[in-house]
Amino acid sequence: MEGKVLARIAAIVFVAIAITATVIEVTREEGPAPVSTAPALQPSADPLRATLRRCQQLGEAASSDADCLAAWAESRDRFLGRTPAPEAPQRPGDQ
Repeated sequence: MEGKVLARIAAIVFVAIAITATVIEVTREEGPAPVSTAPALQPSADPLRATLRRCQQLGEAASSDADCLAAWAESRDRFLGRTPAPEAPQRPGDQ
């Protein structure tokens, strides 16, 4: 009699495992592999960025370079959202 009870318990465990595996497989959502529809980001050719890179490579000498000072000012204005002030026209006697 003990053998029949163990056989029934083993059969119930086997059926429970089979049902669990089936439920897991049925509920698994396999969709197609996600495809990126966004275009790859390609940085535009920004002359300011190139100038800032050059200034970075100059190191301390960049602090006295007029191009670097102008690039930093433009970068700061872009970051702060300011529009650059128009340059005042020079009068003939202002030199």
